Amino acid sequence: MEATTVIALRSEAARCAVMACDGQATMESRVVKAGARKVHRIHGGTVLAGFAGGTADGLALLERLEGKLKQYGSLRRAAVELSKEWRTDRALRRLEAVILAASEEALLLITGQGDVLEPDDGLAGIGSGGGYALAAARALVRHTDLPPAEVARNALIIASEIDVYTNDRIALEEVRW
Repeated sequence: MEATTVIALRSEAARCAVMACDGQATMESRVVKAGARKVHRIHGGTVLAGFAGGTADGLALLERLEGKLKQYGSLRRAAVELSKEWRTDRALRRLEAVILAASEEALLLITGQGDVLEPDDGLAGIGSGGGYALAAARALVRHTDLPPAEVARNALIIASEIDVYTNDRIALEEVRW
């Protein structure tokens, strides 16, 4: 769950949500891929979703989230239903990942422990470099006029300079409303 970095920003003022990830995929202490994609567009491109954790686990959970979005229409409701199912289903409980999801409606952090958290400041980071990227993003938001996409990109670059499991091969997605 730790060996990656995903940062998400949601801005009412800019009328957009941005999610970015580094590209490094590791297996134990080895880098096995430098350009992995851990951020995806789902639900017809209106929701951004990223994960930290096992790739198969993360992708399986993103598929489940997309199914819940089709069923309920609301990101908040879909996230709560996914989290409940993830926590109570015997097979899903074994999945090791953390999800960030962002849309016009909300920015949410979803875990298998039953957490569905919406950050107060519209910023969230996950993975081993998530805390570094989050701190950098908060500083950039408070002290610059950079657009959200540039905040995310710069925050990941800063995290890549600190965290050995984060590289500077950045994939970035944005939804506008």
